[in-house]
Amino acid sequence: MTALHWHRPLMLLAIVMALLVLFSIGGLIVDDRILTGLPIWAKAVKFALSVLIYAVTWAWLIAQLTRWWLISWWAGTVAAVGLGVELAVIVTQIVRGTTSHFNFTTPLDAALWDTMGLSIVVVWVATLVVSLVLFRNPAPDPARNAAIRYGAGLSLIGAALGILMVVPTQAQRQTGSAIRGAHTVGLPDGGPGLPILGWSTTGGDLRIPHFVGMHAVQLLALVVIALEFGARRITVLRSARSRAALVTVAAAGFGGVLAVLTWQALRGQSLVHPDGPTLLALGVISTAAAGSALLIMRRRPRSTLIAPEPRRAIGATR
Repeated sequence: MTALHWHRPLMLLAIVMALLVLFSIGGLIVDDRILTGLPIWAKAVKFALSVLIYAVTWAWLIAQLTRWWLISWWAGTVAAVGLGVELAVIVTQIVRGTTSHFNFTTPLDAALWDTMGLSIVVVWVATLVVSLVLFRNPAPDPARNAAIRYGAGLSLIGAALGILMVVPTQAQRQTGSAIRGAHTVGLPDGGPGLPILGWSTTGGDLRIPHFVGMHAVQLLALVVIALEFGARRITVLRSARSRAALVTVAAAGFGGVLAVLTWQALRGQSLVHPDGPTLLALGVISTAAAGSALLIMRRRPRSTLIAPEPRRAIGATR
């Protein structure tokens, strides 16, 4: 099965997003407008690239299903349409020279933001449906199965964290601002930020846990790939049970880091200036994960070892 046939609507969306990334990079070069502290086309580059990764990943996962494939196909199609609407609104507002998020400045701005907000909810529900179908289609390899399930769950949590950004800040409520919601906690949006990403370097930024969480499924897939390649040289990794346990540790560690990043942002603390409690929490998570992984690696594998199959996709081929 060629990549385009994994899930045609999502793969077509991925192609459009790839073209949009290139177009937006061109916009960065020729358009010198600045919006909320960043080049105005930077948002299109970031969102198009994120959607591209989402579309390819979930199209591939849907292609692995053996049961309830039609339900997941329609859910993936709904997600593709919703994401297309979201990017269309973002590009429209860039062309108009204004922000797409939290913008109630004019009736048109409010209608576009409401449309985008609705599309985001639809995409989340569609992703939930595909995730539930994936749970009903266990992969033959327990490590791959764990990566799919934990990755999908964490991705849904990361996406849901975006709701924290739509709540108007106290200052916005007091002044009756036409902007209702913010990425930054403790400071107005548009302050000093990391290059390209724009994440605040002076206050908390809710985009960080939102972004990190959404891409859990890709990260855990990379963990599985690394373990399977490692199994060629490390005996204990040839055990499917050991690989699954290590994926579980990676998922638990990822979830802990996601919780800390959310806690840090909500306290108005910059990612690049963590305080003692944040460093302590990250240290505890890292130590627990490293210790657990070491115990698994030192464990005597069962006599029956299951060799990895690095050339097969995660899950059963439809």
